[in-house]
Amino acid sequence: QVQLVESGGGLVQAGGSLRLSCAASRGISSINSMGWYRQAPGKRREPVATITTGGSTNYAGSVKGRFTISADNAKNTVYLQMNSLKPEDTAVYYCRAEEKTLAYWGQGTQVTVSS
Repeated sequence: QVQLVESGGGLVQAGGSLRLSCAASRGISSINSMGWYRQAPGKRREPVATITTGGSTNYAGSVKGRFTISADNAKNTVYLQMNSLKPEDTAVYYCRAEEKTLAYWGQGTQVTVSS
């Protein structure tokens, strides 16, 4: 099992930047993939960005070119650098880890982008 704790959310103006962090309770090198998801009020949770053990990344079309996911195995932490933020990026952002057939979620961190 692995616990995930997100941090770094907050209120930012449109065009600004935030960096989210997801700290895992143990080593992430054996985890198949980790990712960031988000859920806006009244909407379904959607994937934002994922990174595999081998370093391959995938992004939702709406964030491609603006967001960057990265991992620091030494710190058991995954990051989401978010630039050029838009009001439509406002949501609760969740960290997810997938190991074999199991998935683990963090508690989420709120990101609010004002226009």
